[in-house]
Amino acid sequence: MAIRITCINKSGGYHADPHHAIENLGWINEDSGKTGKNTRLEIYDWIAKEQGIAYVRDGRNNKAQVGTRENANGTRYLQTYADQVWTDNLLALPECRT
Repeated sequence: MAIRITCINKSGGYHADPHHAIENLGWINEDSGKTGKNTRLEIYDWIAKEQGIAYVRDGRNNKAQVGTRENANGTRYLQTYADQVWTDNLLALPECRT
């Protein structure tokens, strides 16, 4: 199953602050129409342990894969990967409303 990430919520509701981590991600399965919202760690584990596929689309409909990363302190996070470069497409997504 593949999902398209459609929105994010950052910790504390500070959407524009780059120092706050993504807490939740909203998504849609474009094949089935099913939608959902999961924590960053739930999506991380789904990709890392269950070979789930997640991606985002930009304004030109280009697709960027979502990958799993871990920083030097062991914090697990998600980041997009496009054209063989780690990018910040997730941060450009709108706030999840529900």
